[in-house]
Amino acid sequence: MASRLMRFHMVVAAVAVLGFLAVPDGSTLQLVWQVAVGWLTAAIIVAAVRSRRPELSATWWLIALGVAGNASGILVEYVLTRTQADPGFPSWADAAYLSLYPACATGLLLLIRRRTAQRDWSGLVDATTLTTGMGLLAWVFMVKPAAADPTIGLLGHIVSVAYPVGDVVLLAMTVRLMISGGARNTSFRLVCAALGCFLAGDGAWAVINQMVWEPGPMAHKVLADVFLAGYLLFGAAAAHPDVRSLARAVAPRTGRISRTLLLALTVASLIGPTLLILQAVRDRVTDALAIALGCIALFLLVLVRMSQLITQLDRQTERVRELAVTDELTGLPNRRAWNTELPRAVERARRTGVPLTVAVVDIDHFKRFNDAYGHPAGDRLLKEAAAAWQEQLRSVDHLARYGGEEFVLMLPDAAVEQGGAILDRMRRATPLGQTFSAGIATWNGTETSDELTARADAALYEAKNAGRDRIVAARESALA
Repeated sequence: MASRLMRFHMVVAAVAVLGFLAVPDGSTLQLVWQVAVGWLTAAIIVAAVRSRRPELSATWWLIALGVAGNASGILVEYVLTRTQADPGFPSWADAAYLSLYPACATGLLLLIRRRTAQRDWSGLVDATTLTTGMGLLAWVFMVKPAAADPTIGLLGHIVSVAYPVGDVVLLAMTVRLMISGGARNTSFRLVCAALGCFLAGDGAWAVINQMVWEPGPMAHKVLADVFLAGYLLFGAAAAHPDVRSLARAVAPRTGRISRTLLLALTVASLIGPTLLILQAVRDRVTDALAIALGCIALFLLVLVRMSQLITQLDRQTERVRELAVTDELTGLPNRRAWNTELPRAVERARRTGVPLTVAVVDIDHFKRFNDAYGHPAGDRLLKEAAAAWQEQLRSVDHLARYGGEEFVLMLPDAAVEQGGAILDRMRRATPLGQTFSAGIATWNGTETSDELTARADAALYEAKNAGRDRIVAARESALA
């Protein structure tokens, strides 16, 4: 059923878009064609929702309502023109045309909220920046001229302004949807293409109105065909199998700005100064306040975005710094961290005169364990051993992974006897029935940190040679 619906819609779309160019402009057939395409698209969306059962079907019900309402405006306008000498402006046709904006905007808002379960503040700032720039253009060329017409009355002003405002709202939703994170499947791309058609069509009409140019029959049909393509792309998005996953929550995008987005943000930020320059060149600065407010808003948004990028950079730098001194498998400090911390501890012991003990720990027969149970089991042993040993230590002790199955332990303010007791608790806590050997040495007051570690390492080899599963003190008898 679903695949047949998609194939049927593709055939309808091809015939509708290409065939419309052959229909005489201004004819009754043209009107019927446009209304039929809109209603048929709405029906296909409804059928797709019932067949596909996508997540967040409310989005598609609202889009179907908006498409049907917008197409109905063509019929309402035709009926009013035939039954009234001058239906005037605004009319019920405008109410039908405008129904597309709140319906689609609400549906898209629901979709965006579902897809972005986690707050994406950087995406919100980027979308607001782009919308502010385009909104300033809309104010200068569409909203202000519509509001300045003295012949249409208050309601006419409201309706005239509602069209460009609706476009700005749809633009905001489109931008927010497009710059959200996550995979972009076919249904996603079709929705964005449909929105692009409506925005392009309205933008083209705005330019034509500013030029005081009446398009010819072919130009009029091409412009109308753009809106039909928008209808049909919505239908294709609903009929495509990917619609089932369109509303699933996606991972937030990375804070990194792509080159395309950076270019778009740059253009949006330059719209205000460019408008001011153009009006100054023509000696007609008529929108100074609006341009100034727009520039201030864009400047503040850029500052916020820069702050977000700096914060993200600081977090990434801190994360890299942590990774540089942290063992990825066990989460313990690594050898680099140990080589930094031990000389500091030796210097503190030199100043304070308190003892400092170091131990080198090696899990017994680790290679045999790996060969018997596999490397994943070996990794698990290392992680569980590190966690179990940590629980036996004091808060001032410092355990690090030295490499492979070898660990090092720093015990401030502890002599060999106390250090040996701590190591013995660790040995008994070793998980998965395994054991370890250890060598332990207390700083003699003169040796370097490397020499201290070497003495403990030599004691470790004595423990291994003595049969493993024991603790040996440097230059002393075994404690185990």
